[in-house]
This record gives sequence, structure tokens and C-alpha cells, in this order.
Amino acid sequence: MHVDTILAHGIVVTMNSSRQVIQDGALAFSKGALIAVGSAASVLAEYDADKLVDCQGCAIIPGLVNAHAHVPMTMLRGLADDLRLDVWLHGYMMPVEREFVTPDFVRCGTLLACAEMIRSGVTCFADMYYFEDAVAQATADAGMRAVCAETVLKFPTPDAATYEDSLEYSRRFIEKWRGHQLIVPAVAPHAPYTCTPEILRATTELALEFDVPLKIHLSETKLEVEESRATHGTPPIAWVKKQGLLRAKVIAAHCVHVDAGEIRDLCQAGAGVAHNPTSNLKLASGVAPVQALLAQNINVGIGTDGTASNNDLDMFEEIRLTALLAKGNTGDPLAVPAWQAFAMATSMGARALHLGDITGSLEAGKRADIAVVDLQGLHIVPKFSRDPDAIYAQLVYAAKSADVRHVWIDGQCVMHDRRLLTIDEPAVLAQAQAVAQKIDAFLITREGNVLDKLVGIGGLEQQETFEVQVKVALDDPQPVLAALDSPAVHISRSSIRRQYDTYFLFNDNAQGRIRYREDEILGNAGAVLEVRYSLTLTGPAHEREYAHSVVLSRSRFTAHATQSLRFYREYFKPISEVVVHKERRRYHIDYNDIDFAVNIDKITQPPSVSKWYLEIKCRTWSQRDAELKAQMLAELLGLFGAKERQLMRQEYIELAG
Repeated sequence: MHVDTILAHGIVVTMNSSRQVIQDGALAFSKGALIAVGSAASVLAEYDADKLVDCQGCAIIPGLVNAHAHVPMTMLRGLADDLRLDVWLHGYMMPVEREFVTPDFVRCGTLLACAEMIRSGVTCFADMYYFEDAVAQATADAGMRAVCAETVLKFPTPDAATYEDSLEYSRRFIEKWRGHQLIVPAVAPHAPYTCTPEILRATTELALEFDVPLKIHLSETKLEVEESRATHGTPPIAWVKKQGLLRAKVIAAHCVHVDAGEIRDLCQAGAGVAHNPTSNLKLASGVAPVQALLAQNINVGIGTDGTASNNDLDMFEEIRLTALLAKGNTGDPLAVPAWQAFAMATSMGARALHLGDITGSLEAGKRADIAVVDLQGLHIVPKFSRDPDAIYAQLVYAAKSADVRHVWIDGQCVMHDRRLLTIDEPAVLAQAQAVAQKIDAFLITREGNVLDKLVGIGGLEQQETFEVQVKVALDDPQPVLAALDSPAVHISRSSIRRQYDTYFLFNDNAQGRIRYREDEILGNAGAVLEVRYSLTLTGPAHEREYAHSVVLSRSRFTAHATQSLRFYREYFKPISEVVVHKERRRYHIDYNDIDFAVNIDKITQPPSVSKWYLEIKCRTWSQRDAELKAQMLAELLGLFGAKERQLMRQEYIELAG
């Protein structure tokens, strides 16, 4: 019988249900499908081929499956290393992506990733990114197999202004690529903490409507789990289950911090899990309970994650680390033996992506996704055959990605004798480096400017402060409180607060300073009614003095603080910090038809300035207006019983510093 190609005289590692290994084996395939798998003698006796490849001294293995990646992020490899996940993601990745990610960026990054993966024996991967149509097209052009999942988030992304736009893009993308020979389209709600319940439900319905996979990050960090419990009263997997998400063909990335109940939920849902050992270690996210997941018969694949957090797509490294990490983490040298780690990167990995019926093992009827690995290198020799599982140890503990000699995907040879056949490697490398130079220039400019760094994380509002103000040290606040009841003063609104301020200071005073504020608004009984978090960049002040007051003019940029104080400290990298805590009674008053803000503050931190202060402010817009309001401030000071000697020019940060 005639076939397109025969690979003969290699050790065939089938990864079928019985883990059959054929020492002098052969494969025959035609039109992209495996026709025969058996001994070289039997296959060569029954079949002849247009192309016969001698694989003596090599292992013939199923192409490796990278169960989780963000392949265009090869363009961001090494961009921001040795950072925590939140700083890495919100401080660097997302701002750069907003600025640079386009279909051309995505195509170049995908081709770069495909070249790297083919060279390491990967034939199939699962992606999650933006402009996924461009990812799919580049992947198909490279001849690779992939699950391509379009990302949906609750805030704007490079390819969508709203999540409704992302959902519509996902629908069109799925309709276009459904049924393709190599590409399986999918939808990807990024994570529970970046998606609303409506997004989780809508993406689930979309996946069910078209019977496509749904990719999502789940329980990657302890912080994610803690915040889910605090916000929803339940951990992430239990939360998404309540939204119906586990009804879809789920591919759950990470699952580092999961409990026994959540593992059962994943098992009952038939979800696949993508274990990402290098990325989780590099970002200090933790170690996934692989043994517990496997014990529940969950299909666990191995992923590299994106190269911005790994920093490569080398599946041989990931397989080896998967086996070693399980042993070191449990203290059990029998945990995740080599054959099981190899299965996670082949047959089980394919099942985790819901593609086990077409790839992941070398069996007649499946697609011809094959890698040939040279076993003759110094780091592999000598080889022992006493143990039938020895080949797995050679592949997992000794072999390297550079040992991959040939690769076929869907029957097409994409690499022969280490030469890529479907990708113009020099052109892709040159284009990637050109983009890197632009990103470098962008970040160099941003890192040297505090305002640009604040703009980079979004949600910014600009204000120009031009106000008359006075500050007075008080021996006792009671005279001021009594004066506020005067008929001359009308209180329009008031509040009682506790404010916790942390000021970030920088080398260049002209850059201004950042204030992170936690503002607790209290009820009459002292209970906390509301907590607000804000971030303010204040520029240097330009002052004009009057008898009892000053006119201050300065720029202010404010934003809601959506991250922790620790995040901002690590992101802005100040040279020093000043902490000021205070109890504040805030009043907005009408005095002679002019609005004034009156603050009565008790400084509680630092203890060295623990006393009461009166602060009065009023907006102004001209020199004549400022002079009038300065006179009004003098009258108010008299009304409040303030004395000349109590006047001060210093701000709280200066007192504390």
C-alpha cells in the first residue's frame, strides 16, 4: 500500500492507552493521518512511501502539547523580570500592550513563538491573547495546531473598547475558524478577578453555543483566592461554578491554590488543567498540587505560559521541572514519574485541551503530529534498555529541545534536520528586534517621569489647584467647633474621617510627589461606613504670601487606587517615604456667600507631631479674588479664635519628615 511518508527504525513512543514502546519501530502516514504504527519490519513490508526517513538512533514521539501560552508575548520576553505578578501585569505588561499591541505585533510574536516551539518538538499549543484572528492566521501559516482563545476582560483591551466588543469579536472569530483543520477557536474570560459575573456567563454561553473550549486563569495566586473569599465568600473555582462556567469545555490555567472541593468540581466538570511550573515559580505564585489533581483523574497538561513570565517556550524544560518539582515539593521521589510527566506533555495534555481524539499519541487514525528526537548526544549516552520505562527517563531527564531533529504537523514536515520549512526565521527575528527597540524607547521615557508612570496604569484625572489656604496649630479644637455653630457660618456638609497617607518622594523634586491615601469615612458611632483609596501626584507649589495666608498654585493628578500600597511602592520605586495618619473633621461652609473647606485634624502618626491643626482652604481664580478671600480667611481665623503665633506655612508631610 502506498503512503506519503514512512519514518522507520526509531524507538516509537506511542503514548497510547497501554504506553506501548516499539524498539525498532516505524510509522506510516498519508494525507495528514497516521495509517500504521508498528515494528519497522511489519510497516516496511506492508507499505511503500514517497518519502522514507531513517530514524535510527532516535525516538519517534507524539508532538509535544503546550497546554497554556500567550504566544504573541514572545515580543515582550525579558521586558520586566523579577517582579510580583500584580506589578508585572498591571505596571508593565498591560501598559505596554495598550501602547503597542496590533495585528502586526501579534502576527510577528506568534511566528516567533511558533519557530521556537517547533524547534523544541511542540506541534500543538493553547493560546490566550488579543487579536486572536491574527494569532490563528499566523499559526496556520506556520503549519501548527492550536486552540486559539480570544481574551475577554471587564476593561478596555488592545482590540476592544468594551467587553461587549470583545464578545462580538469572539463570536466572529469562532464563526470564521470553526472546522479548520489546524485551528480550534475558543473564548477566554481572562480570570474571575478581571471579569464580571455577566462576562463569565456570556462567555460560557458562547462556548456552549459553538461547542468550543473556554480558557481561563484560575487560582493562580494566594491573593486571588483571598480576595475572592473576601468579595464573594467563596474561592475562585467555586465562584465560577456558580456562574455556570464549568458547563463548558474548560481549560483552567494554573490552579495553584485549590482545595479538595474545587478539585472535585474540576473533575466532575471534565475540565482540563494547564500546569505552568516555571512561570509559577518565577512569579512566586506557588506550586500546583499536581498529584492531588492527577489522583482525581483530571487531565493535567503542561504549559509554558507566556515568555514574558517564563522566559521561553521550551517544553523539554517544563516536562523535566514538572517531574522534579513534584518530588521536591512532596518529599516523595516516586511522585510524578518520568512516564507520567511525559504523558502530561503529550496524550494527557491533548485531552486537557479537549483534543485527545485527534492528537497526543501515535495511533492509527489520529493526525500525524510527530517529533523525532536524536538520542545520540553526549548528555544522553549511554542508554539502558533493562527497564521498559527507560526511554521516558531519557526523554524527560536527559534530552534537550536541541535534540529535536524533525517535526511533522498534520502530516506536513515543518522542520527537517533542524531547518524550519514554514517560517522565515531571519525576517521574523529582525522584525521582533525592531519592535523591541520602540518598546525600549517608550519605557525609558516613562520610567524617567513619575507622571508618565501614573498615566501608564490608567484611570487618571488632571486638576489644576489654585487656592488660598491657611494652617494653624491648635492648643484645643473646641473653640473652632463652637465657632462653627455661629450664625455667621453655614455648614453645607460635613464628615468625620480617618486618613492614612503614605507619600512617595523622588530624587527630582520637580517630578512632584505621590500620595497614597486610605480614607475611612466614619458614622456618628465611629463605625466605618466607607473606605476610599486614592492616588495623587502633586506637583511643586508656586506660592504668593498674604498677611495670614498663602495662595498656592500646583498641578494635581488623581486616580482611584485599585492596587495595594505594596504594589505602588514596588512600581514607583521612591527614594523615601513619609507616613502621616490623622483624624479629620471636614466641613464645607458658606461664609459671606463664599465656600470654604475647613479641616480640623488630629495628627496620630508620627507621634512627634501629634497635635491638632486647623486648615482652611478656598478656591480662587484671580489676584483680586485671592486678595478678597485672603481677607475672609483672616476674619475666619478671628472667628475661630486662632492667634498670630499659631500660623504655620509647613504642610503635614514637612512636619512629619
